[in-house]
Amino acid sequence: MEESTAPAVSYGLRGRTFLVTGGSRGLGYAVTRLLAAEGASVAICGRDSEALARAASSVEEDFGGTVVTGSVDVLAPDELEDFTVESAARLGGFDGLVANIGGKRGGGLLESTREDWQATWELNGGHAVRAVRSALEAFRPGSSVVLVSSISGWKPRFPAQYGAAKASEIYLAGALCQELAPYRVRVNTVSPGSILLPGKSWDRLRQRDPEAYAAYAARNPNGRLLNAEEVARVIAFLLSPASEAVNGAHIPVDGGQPQAGLGAGPAVSERTGM
Repeated sequence: MEESTAPAVSYGLRGRTFLVTGGSRGLGYAVTRLLAAEGASVAICGRDSEALARAASSVEEDFGGTVVTGSVDVLAPDELEDFTVESAARLGGFDGLVANIGGKRGGGLLESTREDWQATWELNGGHAVRAVRSALEAFRPGSSVVLVSSISGWKPRFPAQYGAAKASEIYLAGALCQELAPYRVRVNTVSPGSILLPGKSWDRLRQRDPEAYAAYAARNPNGRLLNAEEVARVIAFLLSPASEAVNGAHIPVDGGQPQAGLGAGPAVSERTGM
């Protein structure tokens, strides 16, 4: 797992509680560590119970605090809702939510099926809606929701079902921030660019074809891909009291990346954060 260090600045999150879907790996894990380093308690879910246990053990050993875990498949009926309600009860409510899980199924328009499109929506916008809805009664006034979209949601790229699902999360933030205003809950979207994560697709490309990886990274203004901690810091800011005037916003965190990726990618992608 990619380890992050304690933040150089404080986000004012000590004593607060958060739910991070897909919080045991990748970007979700970086967010979990940063929140714990701030003194927050965190509930995390994903499909891999062993990865969840390792993440919780590492975070608690490094930062103390409480990490609640749950093995959840967001495509399974009620699993996400049940975990959200149960973890809120254990933590005494939530001050925020990071809907981080995402992924895609299927290839191009003619190769993908109706089920591919439905599953891709459920992994992204669908899971975000269900998490927010089931956490709503547990949110304290002033809570903040961050939906993790993607560069693909606003810089279109093949395959269409993934970008369309991610674009829906950007729209959701703008709509839900108005609907949830009476609850004093803010909703914003972060759209990361390509992140270099150990063992994931970009890391595998770097090992398999260093020249292709270097050529792609060189196209970005900063000459490299992002790391997870850079995106996690933006998410932590949006969860913090310092961002209380930011609501319904879409914040790209892509380093100026010109497009989402190389080619179409595999027919069935990894499900991020799960």
